[in-house]
Formats: sequence, structure tokens, C-alpha cells
Amino acid sequence: MAKIVVKFGGTSVGSVEKIISVAKILKKKFLKGDKIIAVVSAMAGKTNELIKHSEQISKNFNKRELDVLLASGEQVTSALLAGALNNLGIKSKSFMGWQIPILTSGEHNNSRIINMNIDKVNNFLTNKGIAIIPGFQGISEQGDITTIGRGGSDATAVAIAKIFKTDFCEIYTDVEGVYSTDPRYFPKAKKINKISYEEMLEMSSLGAKVMQSSAVQTAMIYDLPLHVRSTFSNKEGTKIFGPESIDYNKVITGVTYSKDDAKVTLLDVQDKPGVAADIFEPLGKNSINVDMVIQNISPDGKKTDLTFTLKRNDLNKAIKLIKSNKKKVKYKSISSDKKVSKVSIVGAGMITTPGVTYKMFRSLAQEKINILAISTSEIKISVIINEKQTNKAVKKLHSVFNLD
Repeated sequence: MAKIVVKFGGTSVGSVEKIISVAKILKKKFLKGDKIIAVVSAMAGKTNELIKHSEQISKNFNKRELDVLLASGEQVTSALLAGALNNLGIKSKSFMGWQIPILTSGEHNNSRIINMNIDKVNNFLTNKGIAIIPGFQGISEQGDITTIGRGGSDATAVAIAKIFKTDFCEIYTDVEGVYSTDPRYFPKAKKINKISYEEMLEMSSLGAKVMQSSAVQTAMIYDLPLHVRSTFSNKEGTKIFGPESIDYNKVITGVTYSKDDAKVTLLDVQDKPGVAADIFEPLGKNSINVDMVIQNISPDGKKTDLTFTLKRNDLNKAIKLIKSNKKKVKYKSISSDKKVSKVSIVGAGMITTPGVTYKMFRSLAQEKINILAISTSEIKISVIINEKQTNKAVKKLHSVFNLD
């Protein structure tokens, strides 16, 4: 008998019919003797619908009230799933984040889970019930409902698995596992049977939508096995775990991409100690994450051109902050480009395989794709390119690195 967390994403619970199907999946697991905590997302499209409602009132809708509004999506799913299980003759109960409670810290709309009480839920599991918990939310030390960012149901599931000391955590979604690239748009993508935390973390942070990167990071820190599988198929899916799953013979595991990036360039910035900190400090204080940074020094060493990338939604805000800081940061001009995308290759095998960088850049050059920025780590290489060339780049790299 295992104690497990099972998480269902928005597409898995996208209708009442699908919620009933999920209840049947949980019933099968329960009849095998497992103790089950199910974490659910809002029904597909519901969060976007709620955001639109808030925007109809104000583009600057109060963040506290936005959390209250958005948290309702997962609460609806929780009640429907618990009701469906009870209707199937299985004892079930929904536990809201404030009832457990799930404690969070940080600002509204972007909090993080720091702890939770396990007694109520454990007692319910001991008394032969399936506990249903809404993902994506918790309660602050001030007693306010908080949310933990888009895709936060994954983070909730992994946090619960860690704190409740479950045997493993299953993530159910609308695809049959983790793929070498997005199977919806690239038919030659193939399913990965097992992948390391490190590779999955890179892929999720670089654009792969199967799992939230912070959830993978938490699982990696606590060595918590994850299993990604489809709600609509009985196939095995993808297992995510520690270094033992790394296949160093496979140079590249996957090709990821994101189309929500933008690029900012400052020309002729005065080159002196602390100038980069002066540029990026106000961005950080306003919760704007900077990704790639490229600096070109002039021959005389007095000026530098500085380019960085960030999420497209933050572009206008970032430019305003930089312009308002011109007394502190001297530069000639500022330009931006929001029609860019980030394409990345990920694979633990590149650590021991020379020539991967050359092979990637040569392949893109053959397709006449210009590289605007580059970022690397031990197991990934990312480039910024023109957004229109994204599909061409992904197809080429997928083929060149034998992933088709």
C-alpha cells in the first residue's frame, strides 16, 4: 500500500465528463489500497476567464482581490471531483487551502508554499477517504488567500508530496509524458521514458509546458520521484528522478522553445563598476526577471553596449524603469524587440561530447537563421532568434540531433 499524491491539470478536468473520468481513475487506485491525496487545477480556460472578468473592471485590479477571484477556479474543481467520488461510493472530501491550512509567504499573485498542517488530511486518509486539495493557492500569515503563480498546481502537488512524505507524485496531463519537443506542433517528437531532474528543470524553465520549473526544482532538492502521464491513456508516461536516470550516451534529450520573450539593448552605457547593478536593481525590485545578458566593451574601455532578455509582458514596464533611472545610468539610446523567441537544446550528454555548440550554430546558419543572443550552461544552450523562424529552427535542431 502506497501513500501518493496525484495531480490533475486543467485539460484533465476540463469538463464535468472529464472530472467523472478522473474520479474513476482515483477509484481504481483507491481499491488497490493506496492512500490518495488528489491535487487539482481549475478547469481548462477558467483562470483566463476570471482574469478577463477582473480586467473588465480595472487593468490594475487589486492584487489581494485577484487572488480571491483566481483561487475560486480550483475550488470549483475540488468540490466537483469530491462529489463525483462520493457518487461512485468512495468517501471523499475537499480541503481548501485555508482549511488545512497551506501557509504561504511572498506577495499576492506570486507567493510560495512554506509549510502546511498535515493532521486533518492524514486523519481523513486513515479513515479510508480520498482527500481533494485545490492547487495553486494557500493562505498568508495575515490570513489572506494567496496564489502561487500560473502553473502553480504542480508546485502544490510536489510540496504536498514532500511535507506529507508520500511515496511518489503522479502528474496527470493531456499528453502521454515528456516529449523531445512539443508534440502538438511537431509530429516527429518522441516520448522520453525517463529523464533526470536536471534535464527536466532546464526543459521546463526554457519553455516545455508539461511541468512547472519550481515544482521540478523542489522534487530535485528532496529527491522526490515524479511520474508524468496522460489522463486519457494507460501508457506508462515519463519518470523523473535522480542522477541514475541520466543517459550520457544521448547527447541531446530535447529541444524547447518559448515565444514570450523580448530583447532590450542599451547603447554606449558608461562603463564603470556597479553600472550593471544600477540597471538591473530597479527591475529586480519590481519583480522583473532578466534572462540572458550580453555586454560588448568598446575598444577604449569607456563605453559598453548591454543587451538583455526578459518576458514580453514586462517589456514596457522595464523600459519605463530604465528611462526613469537615467540620472544614475548614462547611455546613448535604448531599443527593444518583442518579436523574438528563445530556442534551446537540453541534454546531460553534452557535458562529455565536444562539438555540440558548433553543430547547433552551423545547423541554424544552414537555415539562414541569425542568432541575436546566446546563453549556455553545462547541459543546455539557448539562443534568441527572430520569432518567425522558431518552427524552422526547432525542426532543424530536432533532426540534426537525431530526435526525430
